[in-house]
Amino acid sequence: MRMSFRFAGAAAALVALSLPAAAQVFVIGNGLGSDCYSKTARNVSNFIDAETTCTRALREESMNRENRAKTYTNRGVLRMRAGRYDQALGDYSEAIRLRPELGEAYLNQGAAYIYKDEFGTALQSLNKAIELETNDMFAAYYNRGIAKENTGDVEGAYYDFKKSLELKPEWSLAQRQLTRFTLTPTNG
Repeated sequence: MRMSFRFAGAAAALVALSLPAAAQVFVIGNGLGSDCYSKTARNVSNFIDAETTCTRALREESMNRENRAKTYTNRGVLRMRAGRYDQALGDYSEAIRLRPELGEAYLNQGAAYIYKDEFGTALQSLNKAIELETNDMFAAYYNRGIAKENTGDVEGAYYDFKKSLELKPEWSLAQRQLTRFTLTPTNG
């Protein structure tokens, strides 16, 4: 028996995650790269100060490619939180250029595209994040659900929100999304 989907309520609220490259930047000591990660992970409200720290780390510290890519990702998160999506996308692109296997950069790139209402492009980034098994798979599926729904793939969105909740049980955002769907059996 095939299931069809219809909305029980209003369209989805855009709630893309702007997670830092969680626990990804490992800088020994108390350098600027470590400060950049710390400020991003703490979700500080002074984005300008935190972004300046990240920019200084990229400009002044010697880092390996991996840490440099993660620092670009973290700075992109800060820029995205400040609503500067094009600058954030530039940082994610640089992180991907340095470390094409960094799933968190694709995850956050997808979120930035969602904020810009570029859902088809967001899907490409989020599919790559899932393929690379980003550390935040629950967020990748959740964001992909938003992108799918906004491109007309309501059934795919439902299953992505369901997978997100499976990966992070009790997550209220995914739970809230799933309450909007009603499954009805259809003949076919």
